[in-house]
Amino acid sequence: MAAKVASAPNKVFQNHDDVHISFEDQQKINKFAKHNARMDELKVELEMKKNDLKSVEEALDEIELFDEDEDIPFLFGEVFLSHKLSRTQELLQETKEQTLKEIASIEAKANDIKTEMNELKAQLYQRFGSNISLESDD
Repeated sequence: MAAKVASAPNKVFQNHDDVHISFEDQQKINKFAKHNARMDELKVELEMKKNDLKSVEEALDEIELFDEDEDIPFLFGEVFLSHKLSRTQELLQETKEQTLKEIASIEAKANDIKTEMNELKAQLYQRFGSNISLESDD
């Protein structure tokens, strides 16, 4: 008995992984990548400022034990200047306030970028679905 082979009609199979990327799509992807790199930079900068803040707070705590008449060296730029306790505390407090402002500014920038990244991510996932991965490794 002979086997009968059915021939399939001529169909063109499309690979669903092939997605057309328009210029506008590429611009969005590039913008997302730039924002992602900027977020990494801001994370490093924020960590450094938080370490600076911790150091200033520790210095404030530490010098409370000093004598009022004692000269305390204070690093100003690349030079140490000696001041009495009260002046050194004032300088450290000013440094602390400035560092807190810088931290708030970095956090605000990061939040703005994160908001824009979320909008881009939603648009890109809507357009490309599982064909694009925009999730960070951390």
